[in-house]
Amino acid sequence: MRIVLQRVKSASVAVEGRCISEIGAGLLLLVGVGQDDTEAQADWLAEKVAGLRVFNDAEGKMNLSVREVGGGILAVSQFTLLADTRKGKRPSFVKAAGPEKAEPLFGYFCEWVRAAGVEPVETGRFGAMMDVALVNDGPVTIVLER
Repeated sequence: MRIVLQRVKSASVAVEGRCISEIGAGLLLLVGVGQDDTEAQADWLAEKVAGLRVFNDAEGKMNLSVREVGGGILAVSQFTLLADTRKGKRPSFVKAAGPEKAEPLFGYFCEWVRAAGVEPVETGRFGAMMDVALVNDGPVTIVLER
């Protein structure tokens, strides 16, 4: 699994012009599921996301997690994170899991983030064309892989 994590002041997802999910301050997660990914990897990443200290404490140091600040998470499934661009000009997505594997593992990951103490955990719509809007805070952008 590969996750692009962005600390945000707000984020939302719209499908066909209608907002379907939104959060205030927290984390926007773009989540890519690979063919060989497992529930054990999802568990590890969920705990990592919930506990990652990327929010400022009273002294302005990144020392608090999304869980500690009471922030939300907006998770968006994004198979294009698994793109292989080493050859040619057109990305290959052969390492990305198909929807039959990716959708349940993405859902499993989101449930584990909730179980790790983060609320709310909102999502986009799996397989839909989505408009993702965000106000990046910092900016803070981190790539997580397991």
